Amino acid sequence: MKAFVRPAPLVGLAIAGWLLVVVATGSGYEQRLMALAASSALMAIGYQLVFGQVGALSLAQGACFAIGAYAAGILGGRLGWPIWLELPAAILLPALLAAVAHGPVRRLDGHYFALATLGLAVLVRLVAVDAQGLTGGANGLIGVPPLPVGWLGLSRGAGTMLAGWTLAGIGAGLALWLKRGGNGPTLALVRDDPALARASGLDPGRIRTQGFVLAAGFAGAGGALQAHVLGLVSPDVAEFSVMVGCLAMVVIGGRGSVAGGVLGALLIGHLPEWLRPLGSSYRIAYGLGLFVCLLVAPAGLVGSLERFWPRRSMPAPLAVTTSLPRPDAVLRVDGIGKSYGGIAVLHGISLELRPGEIVGLIGPNGSGKTTLINLVGGQDRPDRGRITLGTARLDGLSADRIARAGIARSFQSVAVPDAMMPTDLVMAALAAREGRAGFGHALAIASLRGEAAALLRRVGVDSDCPLEGGSVRLVDIARALALDPAVLLLDEPAAGLDPAERDRLGTLLRALATEGRALLVVEHDMVFLMGLADRIAVLLDGRIARAGTADEVRADPRVRAAYLGEPSA
Repeated sequence: MKAFVRPAPLVGLAIAGWLLVVVATGSGYEQRLMALAASSALMAIGYQLVFGQVGALSLAQGACFAIGAYAAGILGGRLGWPIWLELPAAILLPALLAAVAHGPVRRLDGHYFALATLGLAVLVRLVAVDAQGLTGGANGLIGVPPLPVGWLGLSRGAGTMLAGWTLAGIGAGLALWLKRGGNGPTLALVRDDPALARASGLDPGRIRTQGFVLAAGFAGAGGALQAHVLGLVSPDVAEFSVMVGCLAMVVIGGRGSVAGGVLGALLIGHLPEWLRPLGSSYRIAYGLGLFVCLLVAPAGLVGSLERFWPRRSMPAPLAVTTSLPRPDAVLRVDGIGKSYGGIAVLHGISLELRPGEIVGLIGPNGSGKTTLINLVGGQDRPDRGRITLGTARLDGLSADRIARAGIARSFQSVAVPDAMMPTDLVMAALAAREGRAGFGHALAIASLRGEAAALLRRVGVDSDCPLEGGSVRLVDIARALALDPAVLLLDEPAAGLDPAERDRLGTLLRALATEGRALLVVEHDMVFLMGLADRIAVLLDGRIARAGTADEVRADPRVRAAYLGEPSA
C-alpha cells in the first residue's frame, strides 16, 4: 500500500517553521502576538472538538475562555497560586461548569442548543461585570504574573511564546489522541446524521457531552494563557466578539482538522496587523478577506485541501466476524399501539419473529408498516404494549441501546452524509458494536477498514464506489449488518435495485436467515417478497388482517381486495 501524507501534517509543519522563525528573529511585539495566538489556538482546538467533530453549535466557548482567564487572575494573581496548581484549576473550572450545564440541554439540537449555550455566555458576562468583589468589575484584574520562563535563558518574549506554543502543542496532540483511529467516521456520523447514528448503535448525546466538556477545558487553558501573557484580565474577555472570533478561526481553518483550528487562530490573530497599513480601511479589508475566504474555501483551508487530496487506498477485505445468534433471541411484539395527535395508527399489533425466519410485512401506503419498524427499532416509542428480545424488554429504550441489544434496521429513505464513503458509514457501526465509540477510544483502524470492506463486498458494493442509486440501500444494509444483529428490520430494501441486484439481495437475505438471524422485511415488490418470506403479515388500517404463508395470504379475499387489487369473492 502506498504511503500518503495528508494535508494536515504538512500544514502543521509549515506552522512549526513559522513559529521557529519568529522565535529566532522576531521582535518582542511579534513574539507577544504569537503568544496570544497560542491562547486563541487552544480555544479553537477545543471548539473544533464540539463544533467541528460532533456538530454542536455551542456559543459558550468564549465564556469558558473568560472563566479560564479569570481563574488565572484570581488564583494566580490575587491568591498567589503557583502555575502548576493554578493552570489545572483554570482548565477544570469551565469543564465542570460545562458538565453541569450540559445536563439540562443535551437533548436540544440545532439553534435550540445554540440559544441555551448563549444564555450561559450571557450569564458569565454578567458575573464578570457585576461581581466586582470577585472579578474587579469593569476595571478587571491586574497583576497577573508572567509565565515563569526565565530558566529557559531566552528573552521574556521568546520564552513566553515558546511556553505558550508548547502548551498549544500539547493541546493539539491531546485533541488528535481524542479523535484517533476509527473515531473519525463515528464522530462524522454523529455530526451529520444523529438519527442514523442512533440506529447504528451510537449515542449522540453522550458523545456531544464529551465534546462540550473537553472543549470547555481547552478554552479554560487558553484563557489562562492569555491572562499571563497580558498580565491582566479585562471584562472584554467575556464579550461575545471572542466567541465570534473563535467560530471564525474554526470555520476558516477547517472545522474537521486540529491543524485547521491552529491555522485559523494564527490568521485571525495576524490579519489585523498585516492590514493595519491600510489605515482606517483595514477593518473593511479584514471583513472582506474573511468573506472571500469563506466563499473560496467553504470547507475551510485545510478542509478544502483534503477534498482535492488523493484518498488512501483500501486494505484487502478481512473475514467478517460474526457471532452465532442466540437460539432464544425471539422477537415478540405484544399488543403494540401508537397514536399521533389523537389519530390511532396501530391498534394492538402482535407479532413474533424466530431465529432463522424471514417474515414479510405488507400493506397499503399509510397502513403503519414503517411506524411498526420505528417502534421496534426505537426511533419512536409505543403508547402501549411490550417489545421483547428473548427475556429482555426493549420498549422504551433509546434507538442506540436497542441497536446494541441485537436489533438493527435499514431505512426506507437513506440520506448518507455527502462527505462519507461507504466504508466510513460501516466503520461507524463497527465501532459502536465494539463499544468503543467516542473521544479517546483506541480503535484498530486497519482492522475496522478491512472488516467494513468485507461487509460491503458481501452486499455487492465496492468500497470506493460513490453513494448513489440502489447502492445506497445496500450500503445501509451493510451498516446494519456491522452490528452483528440477531434481528434485522429492512424497510423496502429492494426499492431502486435493478433485477440483478434484486436477485443478489434475495440470496443475501436467505443466507442471513440461514445463519440464524430473524428478518422482518417491508416490501412493495410482491414477486420478490412472496418468493423470499417464510411468513407474511398483512397490515390493514393499523391492524394485522392476515398472517400466514404466501399462498395463504394470496387466497385471503380481504387481502386480494385491499392490497392485491382484486375484487373479493
